[in-house]
Amino acid sequence: LLSRVMRLLAFLALPSVLAFLPSPSPPMLSLLRRAGHPASSAFRRPLSLRSLATNPDVEEAAKPAEVVLPTNEHDEDLLKIRHSTAHVMAMAVQRLFPTAQVTIGPWITNGFYYDFYLPEALEGGEALSEDDFKMIKKEMDKIIKEDLPIVREEVTRSEAKRRIETLNEPFKLEILDSIPEGPPITLYSMGTGPDAWWDLCAGPHVESTGMLPKKAIQLESVAGAYWRGDESREQLTRVYATAWHTPEQLKAYKKMREEAKKRDHRVLGKKLDLFSIQEDAGGGLVFWHPKGAKIRTAIEDYWRSTHVKNGYDIVYTPHVANLDLWKTSGHFDFYKEGMFDQMDVEGTDYQIKPMNCPFHCLMYSSTLRSYRDLPLRWGELGTVYRYERSGTLHGLMRVRGFTQDDAHIFCLPEQLEDEIVQVCDLTEEILSKFGFNSYEINLSTRPSKSVGSDEIWDSATTALEGALKRKGWEYTVDEGGGAFYGPKIDVKIKDAIGRTWQCSTVQCDFNLPERFDLSYKSSEGSMERPIMVHRAIFGSIERFFGILVENCAGDFPLWLAPTQLRLLPVTESVMDYCHSIKAKAESLGVRCEVDSGSERLPKQIRNAEQRDKVPVMAVVGVAEMEAGTLAARKKGVGDVGTFGADELLGLIREAAEGGREFTE
Repeated sequence: LLSRVMRLLAFLALPSVLAFLPSPSPPMLSLLRRAGHPASSAFRRPLSLRSLATNPDVEEAAKPAEVVLPTNEHDEDLLKIRHSTAHVMAMAVQRLFPTAQVTIGPWITNGFYYDFYLPEALEGGEALSEDDFKMIKKEMDKIIKEDLPIVREEVTRSEAKRRIETLNEPFKLEILDSIPEGPPITLYSMGTGPDAWWDLCAGPHVESTGMLPKKAIQLESVAGAYWRGDESREQLTRVYATAWHTPEQLKAYKKMREEAKKRDHRVLGKKLDLFSIQEDAGGGLVFWHPKGAKIRTAIEDYWRSTHVKNGYDIVYTPHVANLDLWKTSGHFDFYKEGMFDQMDVEGTDYQIKPMNCPFHCLMYSSTLRSYRDLPLRWGELGTVYRYERSGTLHGLMRVRGFTQDDAHIFCLPEQLEDEIVQVCDLTEEILSKFGFNSYEINLSTRPSKSVGSDEIWDSATTALEGALKRKGWEYTVDEGGGAFYGPKIDVKIKDAIGRTWQCSTVQCDFNLPERFDLSYKSSEGSMERPIMVHRAIFGSIERFFGILVENCAGDFPLWLAPTQLRLLPVTESVMDYCHSIKAKAESLGVRCEVDSGSERLPKQIRNAEQRDKVPVMAVVGVAEMEAGTLAARKKGVGDVGTFGADELLGLIREAAEGGREFTE
C-alpha cells in the first residue's frame, strides 16, 4: 500500500519537481516510466528547449562537436594511412585484373589516386569502371583483414631493375630510371613469399595493413590520364579514392564534398550567366559575360583603389616581348615547357608573356635610381598566357590565359621587413573584404639549389620571420621549400565549407636583379643591388573569382552583386517610370535592371531571389509611380517598407560603398 501511495504522489507532484530538478535520479526515472507518465520520455532527450534558451553554457555543451578534417601538411599519420591505402588498392586491382600494370599512386589534398595500364581495355576488352568499386573495396577489406606486414627494403638499382623485369612492369622501369643516382632505392612490400605485393616507394607507411581504418576508406571516381601527362603516350585509368582516420571524418568529408558539388563554380557560372569557356576559341580561355564582367570590374576597381591608398603606383606592360628578354630573365631556360611557341615578327622571335616581372625589371633599369627613390611599389593587373595540357584544364581554376594581380617592390635591405609587414597588412585588408578571415601561413626557406649568398638568404629569411612575428600570425616552416631565387611566404585561405586554397604569396628574388643588372646609388655613392619582392594577393583574378563563387555559392554580397536592385513592374503602364529609376540608379553607381514584366509578380520575385540571387528588389505599381516611391524587398527577408525612390537608391549606394548589406 505504501509503495502505491508513493507512486501516486510522485506522479501528481511531477510538474513542481521538474521545475527544480535538472534531471531525475535513475530510480525516479524508472518509477516514472513504470507509471507510464508521458513526461518520462522528455528525460530521454539530452536537453530541454527551455534549458537551452536559459543556459548558454548548457547550450554550448549541447552542440555536437565539429569534426575538424586533418590535412596532409599537418598530419603525418594521415599521410601514412593514405599512402598505404593506395598500395592496398593497387594490390586489390591487380588481384582482380591480373594484367593491370601499376604506374604512380601519389596522395593528393583529400586522398590519393593510382594510375593503371589495362591493355585489354584498350583492345575492347574488360575495362575498370566505377561499377567495379564494390568488388575492389571488398578485396581491399580482405587485404586489410589479412593484416599483412608492410616492410621497407633498400636494394641496389640493378636489383630493383631485375625484380621489375621479372614482373614485366615497364612503367616501373621508367620510374626507376627517373630516380637520381646516389640514394638507395627503396621498396615497400605487403605480405611475404611469392604472393607479396611491392612497389618502388619512398614512404611513409603504416606497419601493417590491419592498421588501416577500412570504414574510413572510400573509392570515389574513375578518370582517364596519360602516362607522364603526355598525350602521345599510353592511356591510363586513374582511380581516385579517399582515406581518413575515422568513419566520422569520412562522413564529414562526404558532406563537404556534396556541398562543394552544389557550389561548383562551373555550374553556377553557367546558371548565373557569369562566364564561359568557348571550346571553339580554344580550351582554357575565359569569356567574361556581362554579369561576370560587372563583378570583375568591381573587384579590380577595389584592388586598384586599395593599392593606390597603400602607396602603390599602377603600371601597364605589353603582352608580348622579344624572346631575348625571356632568355635574360631565365624563364626560357627554366619554364620553356609552360610557355607557348614563339611567333616570328620580321625575322625576330617574339614571346607572348607568361609572367610580368621581366617587364617591371626593364622599367626599373630605364633610369638611374637612388636609395632615396626606394622603395618603389608597382602593381599591375597583367594578363599572362601559359601552356597547360588540355587534360589539366579545370574551369577558372586552371586556365591558359589569366590575369595576375601582380606587384613588385624594389627596396633597400633594411626596408625589407617593413615592406613585408605592409604586404601582410594589405593582404589581410583585401582578403577580409571578400569574407576570407581564416588563413594558413607557410614560410619556405632556402632549397639545396639556389642563387645568392648565405648572407642575403639569412637576411631575407630573418626579415620574413620578423614580419610574421610582428603580425602575430602563426606559421609553419617548410624547410628547403623556397624558390631557387629566394624565400617566400604563402597564404592559404579557408572557405565557407572548410576547404583551403592557395592564394597569396610574397617572394624575395635575388635572381632577377642580378640577371638584369639592377642597381641603385647608395648614400656612400656606391652602386648596390636592390631587393626585389614579388607578391600577389588573389594569385589570379580568374582563380580567385572561382573560389569566391564557390565560397558564397553564387550569392554575392551587395557590393559585388552584378545586379544590386531589380525593379519588378506590376503593369506595363509603369515601365517608363521603372526605366527612369534605372537611369538614376546607374548615374549613382547602383547596378540596376528592370524585369521585363512578362511574368506575374510572384514569379518575378522568385526569379529575382532564388534564380538570380538579386539582393534588393522593388515592386513598382501605379501607386508607387504616382507617389514617386518604391516598395522594397530584401532577398531572404521579404518586404522591408516603402521608400522614396531617391532615398532607396541612396541607401543601397551607401550600404554597397560601406561593404554592408541593405538595411544593416
